[in-house]
Amino acid sequence: MLLQYLNKGVVEAGCDEAGRGCLAGPVFAAAVILPPSFCNDMLNDSKKLTERQRYELRPIIEREAIAWAVGIVDNHEIDRINILRASIEAMHRAISQLKVRPEALLIDGNRFSPFEDIPHTTIVKGDGKMMSIAAASVLAKTYRDDFMTQIDQEFPQYNWRVNKGYPTKDHRAAIAQHGPTKYHRMSFRLLPEPEQLLLF
Repeated sequence: MLLQYLNKGVVEAGCDEAGRGCLAGPVFAAAVILPPSFCNDMLNDSKKLTERQRYELRPIIEREAIAWAVGIVDNHEIDRINILRASIEAMHRAISQLKVRPEALLIDGNRFSPFEDIPHTTIVKGDGKMMSIAAASVLAKTYRDDFMTQIDQEFPQYNWRVNKGYPTKDHRAAIAQHGPTKYHRMSFRLLPEPEQLLLF
């Protein structure tokens, strides 16, 4: 059973990211402030939900949340600043877009950099513990999936519509055959064995 809040009476924003372990595409993060009374039996860590469940939950979260926002850091910036800093930056961008300023931040994971003067709490596997973080995980995941499905039309040979940029066998086989694209993260190990990769 997910907790509705960590501290009663405090306006809390849950934050989570999606796409950290991918070889291609941006990292997305979401920040969500839910009303204290929010309850949904389906809501859970997005990784434990089916794709259909995630897309059913997204409009419910967007409609019932006090505020929500999504932040994005693209693959070029990931290569420049590293994926950990990019994940935190995507969360910062999401938080900065919230129409209601939170009094506290609940962060999935164990690493975060302070955002302005808002106190934060990191929670390992928080997307399976707190409703607001779970809601953020659903938004981050579905908006990123939408992006990967969109760019799949540009580069269909990588099957991003299915693998969403994760290091699956078919994704790596496509990189080996066709080389990386402008969406690939060149600072990541794209292939198991070092090979000459020509960007196109």
